[in-house]
Formats: sequence, C-alpha cells, structure tokens
Amino acid sequence: MIVITAPTGNIGRRLLPLLLDSAPARGEELRVIVRDPARLPDAVRDRVEVVTGSHGDPAVVDRAFDGADAVFWLVPPDPSRTPDDAYRGFSLPAANALAVHGVGHVVGVSALGRGTPVAGRAGLVTASLAVDDLMEETGVAYRALANPSFFENLLEEAGSIREKGCFTDVVDADRKAPLVAVADIAAVAAGLLLDRSWTGTGSVPVLGPRDLSPNDLARIMTERLGRPVRYERQALDDLRTTLVSHGLDKAFVEAVVDMKRAKDDGLDAGVTRTPDTATPTTFEHWVAQTLEPAVRS
Repeated sequence: MIVITAPTGNIGRRLLPLLLDSAPARGEELRVIVRDPARLPDAVRDRVEVVTGSHGDPAVVDRAFDGADAVFWLVPPDPSRTPDDAYRGFSLPAANALAVHGVGHVVGVSALGRGTPVAGRAGLVTASLAVDDLMEETGVAYRALANPSFFENLLEEAGSIREKGCFTDVVDADRKAPLVAVADIAAVAAGLLLDRSWTGTGSVPVLGPRDLSPNDLARIMTERLGRPVRYERQALDDLRTTLVSHGLDKAFVEAVVDMKRAKDDGLDAGVTRTPDTATPTTFEHWVAQTLEPAVRS
C-alpha cells in the first residue's frame, strides 16, 4: 500500500497517474489523503482508496497509515502559520503515525541547501529541512527530494509577461541556478515509491537539465513566445511590502524573504549535477507546453 498526500497539488496530480500506470501490475494498492475528494478526477477516484481530511490531522494520518508500506509526504504551504508550525508542527502527527504503524519507506518533498552556509537562515527552506530531520528520526527509510525552484513558479508571472513583457524576482540577473519541472519531481518520486530496495536516509537532488539565470529565462521566453520578455529585479523590501499587503502572516513573509535572500546567496548551488541528479524536461520544452498557453489565454 502506497499513501499519497496532497494528490491534487502541483506534484501530486502528476504523481498519481504515474503510480496508477505501474502500481497495480506490481500488486500495489494506492491510498490518497485529500480534503475534498471531488477535486480528484473521476478516473482517479475510482481506482484509489480515499481518506478524507488533512494530513496534518492525527486521526486522519492514523487511518491512512494503517497497513501502509510507503508514503509520499508533501507539506502544503500555509501562510497563516509560522514556518516552524506550518512545516514541522504540521508533520508531527505523521511522524508519530509512521512509527505506530511501522511504515517502512517515506519519500518527502524538500529543498536544496542542506550543508550550505546559508541553510540555517533560509526561511521556508530551513523549515522544510527541519521536516527531513523529523522524518529521519522516526527510523523509516527516508529520501528527501532536494528541489530547487520550479519552472511552474513562472506561471504566477503569466499575466505580467502577457501585459508588460516582464517577470520579476529578487536574485541577480546573471546568477545561474538549477530549475526543475514539477513533472520531473513526480517521476523521481514514483521511481522511489515503486522500487523500495533502498534503505537508510538521505537526499535525492532533482536538478533539471542545466543551470539558468533570469537573463537566460528571459532570452528563452523571448525566443519561444515570439515577443520581448525582460527580467526586472525586485528589491527584498518591495517583496516584503507586497506580501504583507496580501495579508500574509508576518513570520511567513519574513521566511519567504529569507529564502529569497538565501537563494541569491547561493543556497541552490551546493550540489553538482550528474547524470543521476539531472532531469530531462528543458525550460524550452516547458515554455512551449505550459507557459505559452497560459500567457496566450
């Protein structure tokens, strides 16, 4: 039995079809934890066992982990809570339930940065790495998917790209860093969940095919979208003001700002890309398949 949390999120909704394609042939059953089962596609809902509720709820994870062999663990962002509570606090009931039910393997969604000089002051990333520590303390075989920023973050800029021909971030325009498509993260997770020959604890970097700077992204978008796209660097103070104006918890806002600052200080640069850590989806392909339809809609 494989349990999938956040099955309707960016990664989960790409992970589920991969598991549905392969798990039954291996004799694996699938169980999902979801707040609103109606958000699951009919073709999916009919082929999985559904546990309704939040996977931060002790009673829910107790039901869901009963008889489970493996768990896909993803903490959903919650800007209404402090980072420690939103990540480690949210995960504590699951950690307890893993031990009670003797779950053998967990694959968690995490971030790059462990071992870098800025890991302890990286805001949301620091909070995410604390979840890895918590899971490792349970004694399960654990793999943290160590991810950089996602291509999909640019979907939030689709309107600005369409209307103004620009996108923003806070990092230096020429700073190259790894970027990854969420579909590739899902594929790595599926491989680990289906082949559980691994033991112990550790991280699995998921780095995309190559490092790119904001200026690289602007050049590729210009070429692929057939319209000029430029990068505008935003000051951290301006980012903070914008986030506060949206009514987000102040501690959460500072954690976002700290994460952005850490990324500009090289948070994601601590792992060398190898054939094992590279993933196939190029930014060019992602723009054509995902960003361009969003920009043109």
